[in-house]
Amino acid sequence: MLIKRKEFLQIGSLATASMMMPKFLKAFESQALVPPGNKVVVVLQLSGGNDGLNTVIPVRNDIYYKLRPGLGIKMDKAATLTDEVSLHPALTAFKGLYDEGNMAILNNVGYPNPDRSHFRSMDIWHSASKSNEYWNTGWIGRYLDAQCAGCDKPTQALEVDDVLSLALKGDQANAIAVKDPKRLFGTSNEKFFKDVMKNHVHDHHDEEPVEYLYKTMAQTLSSADYIFKQSKLHPTGATYPNTDLGNGFKTIASLIYSEINTKVYYISLGSFDTHVGQDAQQSRLFTQMNDAVKAFTDDLKKNGRMNDVLLFTFSEFGRRVAQNASNGTDHGTANNMFLISGGLKQKGILNAMPDLANLNEGDLKYNVDFKDVYATILKNWLSADAGKILGGQYNTLGFV
Repeated sequence: MLIKRKEFLQIGSLATASMMMPKFLKAFESQALVPPGNKVVVVLQLSGGNDGLNTVIPVRNDIYYKLRPGLGIKMDKAATLTDEVSLHPALTAFKGLYDEGNMAILNNVGYPNPDRSHFRSMDIWHSASKSNEYWNTGWIGRYLDAQCAGCDKPTQALEVDDVLSLALKGDQANAIAVKDPKRLFGTSNEKFFKDVMKNHVHDHHDEEPVEYLYKTMAQTLSSADYIFKQSKLHPTGATYPNTDLGNGFKTIASLIYSEINTKVYYISLGSFDTHVGQDAQQSRLFTQMNDAVKAFTDDLKKNGRMNDVLLFTFSEFGRRVAQNASNGTDHGTANNMFLISGGLKQKGILNAMPDLANLNEGDLKYNVDFKDVYATILKNWLSADAGKILGGQYNTLGFV
C-alpha cells in the first residue's frame, strides 16, 4: 500500500543525512577495486573564517605586532619554519610536515570583490563562482558530473558529516554525507525504511518532491551497505584522537585502505569565527586539527599512501589585520592554505607573505585566486577537465 505523505516525513533524517548517492555506485558493488596509487583528495574546511595571520605568522614584521598588541604571537612562542615565518604554537605536526618536505603553504588566497558574509563567501568557495554569480552546484559535484558521464570507471565523493555541503552537489550526481558508515548502515536496515520501500508503488501523480525523496532513500539504502562493507575490509589499526575530527580522519583512512572507489573526501572543523577571545578558541581548534592530521599522515606514511593523498585546508575568508577591542578579529578577506602530500612538486612557502604595509582599508589583498588552486588539483591531481568543471579557464600552479 502507498505510504501516507505525513508518515513519509519520518524519512527526513535519513535522506537529509545522506543526500543522494550517484547512480553509478550500485554498479560498482561487485567490481574490482581501484589499485594502489589511486590519487585521493581530502578537503579540510576551517569553518567560520580562520585567522591566517596567527596561523602562518610574520614573526619579524613590526606592523603585525603594532596592529595586534594583545594577539600577536611572539617568535619564541611560535613553531619556527624560517627566519621570517613561524606557525601557531599548536601546529607542531604541521611544522614536522614542513620540515619533512610534505607540506606547502600558499599565501594571499582569495577572490575579486570579496564578500564578508560567512554564508555568501562559503557559497562562493563551494560553488567556485565569481562573487557576483549565484550557482546551485558545487565544484566537486560538477567534477562528479563530468567524470561520471559515460566513463568506464566513474568516481565518487564522500563528506564526513551528517549533511551534504553545496561543494559536493552536482546537476546529475551528488556525493553522500556519512559521518559513521556503521551508523548509516544500521539506520538504513531499520524495518521502517525497508517496509517503506517494499510497499512503495511509483505513482506518476505524486508530487515531484515526494518521488525525489523515495529515490534518494532507495539510493542511500543501497549505498549504505556498500560503504559499510568497504570500510571493514582494511580498517586502520592506528590510534586517532577521540574527537569528531580524529574519528572522521580515521574513517577516511580506513576507506582509503579499502580501495573504495572514492576520489574526494570532505571534512570540516570549526567554528573559527573569533570575534571575541580569539587566542583560546583558535588554540583549542588548532590542537584538534594538529593531533588529527598528525595521526592521519603518520598512518598514511606507515601504509605507503602518503604520495597518493593530497590534503588541503581552506577557510571562507581570513580576518582583518588589526585586532578588535574584544581581543579578537573581525571578518577579513585573503587567507593562506596548507597543502599536504608526499607527492608535492613544490614545497615550503610558495609565495610571498602578506604585505602588511599595503592593505585594502585594513584588509589583506589577495593575489592568488582560489579557483586557480581548484584548477590545479582537478587537472594535475585528478586528471579532470578543470575548464569544464569550473566554467572558465584558470591558471594552474606548480605544487602538483
